[in-house]
Amino acid sequence: MNETFGQILKLISYDPDRPLIFTDGFFLFLFLVFLLVYNALKKRDVARILFVVLFSLYFYYKTSGVFVLLLIGVALSDFVIAKFIDVAKSRQFQKWLLALSCCINLGVLCYFKYTNFFGMAVSELTGWHFEVKDIFLPIGISFYIFQSMSYVIDIYRGNLKPLRLFSDYMFYVSFFPQLVAGPIVRATDFLPQIFRKPIVTKEMFGEGLFLIMTGLFKKAVISDYISLNFVDRVFDNPLLYSGFENLMGVWGYALQIYCDFSGYSDMAIGLALLLGFRFNRNFDSPYQSATITEFWRRWHISLSSWLRDYLYISLGGNRKGRVRTYVNLMITMLLGGLWHGASWQFIVWGALHGGALCVHKLAMKLFPSMQPCGEKMVWWRRVIGVFVTFNFVCLGWILFRAESIDKVWFMIERIFTNFGWEVIPQFISGYKWTVVMILLGYALHAVPDSLQQKAINFTIRSSMVYKVVATVILIWIVMQLKSSELQPFIYFQF
Repeated sequence: MNETFGQILKLISYDPDRPLIFTDGFFLFLFLVFLLVYNALKKRDVARILFVVLFSLYFYYKTSGVFVLLLIGVALSDFVIAKFIDVAKSRQFQKWLLALSCCINLGVLCYFKYTNFFGMAVSELTGWHFEVKDIFLPIGISFYIFQSMSYVIDIYRGNLKPLRLFSDYMFYVSFFPQLVAGPIVRATDFLPQIFRKPIVTKEMFGEGLFLIMTGLFKKAVISDYISLNFVDRVFDNPLLYSGFENLMGVWGYALQIYCDFSGYSDMAIGLALLLGFRFNRNFDSPYQSATITEFWRRWHISLSSWLRDYLYISLGGNRKGRVRTYVNLMITMLLGGLWHGASWQFIVWGALHGGALCVHKLAMKLFPSMQPCGEKMVWWRRVIGVFVTFNFVCLGWILFRAESIDKVWFMIERIFTNFGWEVIPQFISGYKWTVVMILLGYALHAVPDSLQQKAINFTIRSSMVYKVVATVILIWIVMQLKSSELQPFIYFQF
């Protein structure tokens, strides 16, 4: 009896070695129980909101333990400051309150994410001794802090009125489908949905189930398989592989990070649909982009639009002249790179993309005949543009994934000086299933929206028996391919 109780207690308690994720069987069990209670509370708004908040906080406890208190603290701080901003008579006082909110939020983020990075940087510049601190990085801290900051900024700008109850605000900040890895949800989009009766139509249920299944397939089948069976090996020791294999490793990682992150976003959006909520799309086939500007309109849309609306525009955007526009772009992308991780590689990655955005904007100015760009390009320009943009983005992914600058240079050197065409037949025969997964992943990425919408419509119209059978088959495939170790989502570290 005591042993059984101990096992149950261990199962429901936080385990730092196994944070709760969507692909975990225990989450499926929890979600089914959650749905039963949630549906029973549909007509009781206050009880429903409180129940979702408590479940979301428990979900976060299962991913980050005691740091669930940090989430509550950040939310409480911004909830109170937003109230004061709304009633403040002086615009100057409102600015001070906004600055206070930003200082608290960014101070928390900097402590947990950047203390060691900035400490080591100062130490290297000044010779001052800095002892690296053992600081736990709470999962998803960058996501919920940016989400909370956007609420306060929207209150300050007059785009939103503050919520009356803290429980409503906690619902917005902690809503579990998007809590730990986005998408970053805007208060102006999400808050109106909280107060209406949650209705899950047949269309919402079918689309939600389709997104959950495709997201699970992208993450647990394609991303995890190519990561464990090839990509990780190449990035761990690129000198053991030819230039061709390094290039395949880079292209494989490009697919891995896309399937991992867009797969999570699909599941988050799908779960929200099953609860009667709709999030905006977070990925739009980004590797089909023909320019770097188009790429950032398609990749991690909730972050790129957040940086545009709350950072780039706040810096002046393109309203203060051409030079200032380029400076604002570079600052935005440098900080966007730093948002992704506390390392010089992420800063260089941000500078690389910022520089490319500036070059593209300058080219559009100098050569008006190049317009229209993006999807309106003539077909041959678009083909060239997609090829160049994709490989430029992949160059950036080396900085994103490699463990050190040395390994970045090793990979680039191998690709350009020791390509090894002769190993291609051996690679295909030795990594045949990896090749199949990579080809399948890019083929699915290339599927046009119209065909995907037809698949969604088919899922909507299909019988419940079909839905259950398709789900069971997918779960069986995942179980056959999954490794013994938990594969966390890549963006959990951000």
